Amino acid sequence: MAALGLKKNLLTLIPVVILALVLVPGKVKGQNSVADIVTDDFFNGILNQASGDCPGKSFYTRAAFLSALSSYDQFGSGSADESKREVAAFFANVAHETGSLCYIEEINGASQDYCDETYTQYPCNPDKKYYGRGPLQLTWNYNYGAAGNSIGFDGLNSPETVATDPVISFKTALWFWMTNVHQVLNQGFGATIRAINGAIECNGGNPGAVQSRIQYYTQYCNQLGVAPGDNLSC
Repeated sequence: MAALGLKKNLLTLIPVVILALVLVPGKVKGQNSVADIVTDDFFNGILNQASGDCPGKSFYTRAAFLSALSSYDQFGSGSADESKREVAAFFANVAHETGSLCYIEEINGASQDYCDETYTQYPCNPDKKYYGRGPLQLTWNYNYGAAGNSIGFDGLNSPETVATDPVISFKTALWFWMTNVHQVLNQGFGATIRAINGAIECNGGNPGAVQSRIQYYTQYCNQLGVAPGDNLSC
């Protein structure tokens, strides 16, 4: 009878254990696995490719990326290979956009007009500029406005926050990625380029930029030990 009672107790505990495994984020896949993929060596390997005295070297950190990642638990939440490819794709585009995490702000960005007044829900502040900032160089008033609303900062009136707060900076990149890019990953790396800057680079618009992104992507896939897949270009 004692043995039977023990068996009954174990059967009672099994669903609880299973439920706990389901509820604890990242135990099987997701953020913990992303942290395992984006090691210090991987992150610093990108940062160390930046030449000279780069402002990004003292701004972008793995800790800031992982802190921002906690708000985006679907990033890298696929199979082991899918997670590695997503990490490789994200950082390939980041490396291209920032010169291997060298730049925080777009070069000569302040001279550009990135105010689209047709987006009336995101009115431009005439005293602010919405040029590229952060890991994916967030640009345009409508992106700053929407990112700010989602993340919790005043993107329209304080866009410079993306260049002064490294966690918010990475959050804007992950927000853009999860909003516009994550869902096309199954179409190949080329689709991520199209989602980020396709109107300018794809279909022969800037083949050098496309090749730069592809080169970073295949390099990171090789480092992570995963096949890059098909449809690399756009």
